[in-house]
Amino acid sequence: MPRRAHVLVVDDEELIRWSLSEHLRGEGFETREAEDGQAALDAIAQQAPDLVITDLKMPNVDGMALLRRLRERDDPVPVIVLTAHGAVDSAVEATRLGAKAYLTKPFDLREVTLEVNRVLEEERLSNEVHYLRGRKAEAYGDIIGSSPAMQRFFGQLARLEDVDAPTILLMGESGTGKDLVANAIHSRGPRAAGPFMEVDCASLPENLIESELFGHEKGSFTDARTTRRGLFELARGGTVFLDEIGEMHPTMQAKLLRSLENRRFRRVGGSASITLDATIIAATHRDLEQLVAEGRFREDLYFRLNVIRLQVPPLRERREDVPALVDHFVQRFNREYRRGVEEISEEAMHRLTAYGWPGNVRELRNVVERMVILEGQPRLDVANLPPEIRHAARPAGGNAGGGFVLPEDGVNLDELERSLIEQALERTGGNQSASARLLGLTRYQLRYRMEKYDLGG
Repeated sequence: MPRRAHVLVVDDEELIRWSLSEHLRGEGFETREAEDGQAALDAIAQQAPDLVITDLKMPNVDGMALLRRLRERDDPVPVIVLTAHGAVDSAVEATRLGAKAYLTKPFDLREVTLEVNRVLEEERLSNEVHYLRGRKAEAYGDIIGSSPAMQRFFGQLARLEDVDAPTILLMGESGTGKDLVANAIHSRGPRAAGPFMEVDCASLPENLIESELFGHEKGSFTDARTTRRGLFELARGGTVFLDEIGEMHPTMQAKLLRSLENRRFRRVGGSASITLDATIIAATHRDLEQLVAEGRFREDLYFRLNVIRLQVPPLRERREDVPALVDHFVQRFNREYRRGVEEISEEAMHRLTAYGWPGNVRELRNVVERMVILEGQPRLDVANLPPEIRHAARPAGGNAGGGFVLPEDGVNLDELERSLIEQALERTGGNQSASARLLGLTRYQLRYRMEKYDLGG
């Protein structure tokens, strides 16, 4: 059972303290009371609360003095202040001293609950972002990741460092960084002193990829004016990276299989047999087993490649790495484009972390690059994020177009809206601020809809 948040209520009027405490206890919070600022400081020293609600006008140590003392002590406890109606100057001064929100007397108890939930949710998000940003950004080669998923993956890579494997298969969605993984395997493996050669199997037609890999003899085809060595020959003692091997033509698949089985090949138009002395790393975002079942990829080639198989985690399975990746790309593009982005707000970072990233790290890199170039002010906030991220991006997956697909027989909009609100409230444990964020609403818009559909509050 999750721990209940602890709220300290500070007011010199006993009736106000009692009514606030009783209401908050009824909302699921633990409460304590203090009659002035000094009693509050003593209570905080004894047991730190999650939130303080304090009046500003009190005898002895008033609310302003309490805020100053907390600031002097560098105490991070969030504070909501209660102020008289129309006392704007006092509210502004309290905010300057660190208050997270203010409520005017007489206050609506429902509004108190909303503000308490909002401030606690913001504090939770702030602590989460600080924690993620404070973690050491670990890396394997050029791959950044300190999440459990990446640490497990780095462990698999480390076990290959003393293995001179003939073939390695990298599986993973587009944009996960399979090229960086291939580079890391090469640079940390026994063939690190040799060359690293790369070819994109999806970008070359069958006749060109054969020449690219095996080379060709002079006169072997119309444009073969000279003899040319292929990557298999040039990479002697090193590594050849075959990216998007799932797109390779079936005829070329047969020739590649023969080379991998015999560890020998011939140049196009040649008769001499050349030894294949290179590790072959193949990568694809396609489901090779499905392609085999459809007859579009050779089963024997799949088995030959599938001896050492690594699955690169998608970004949605390692969201903890997003802040470190964002900071890395901000620094990189600041240098490249001579920009001066110094900070990304906690709320913006939370939106980036919560987004599903269907395009994985490549999409994240592109988003950060675009923001640094076009929004290159010192501090980037939620307003600077792309619309798909700013407006409570839907989870990864779903339909290919990324939006809601209207059923053939239509929908009842009221029923759909009510269902979405119920799901958001259930997912967040009834936290209205978090539910509003999931739905792309303000909390006031959410409250209106909850009352409209009689969903409690």
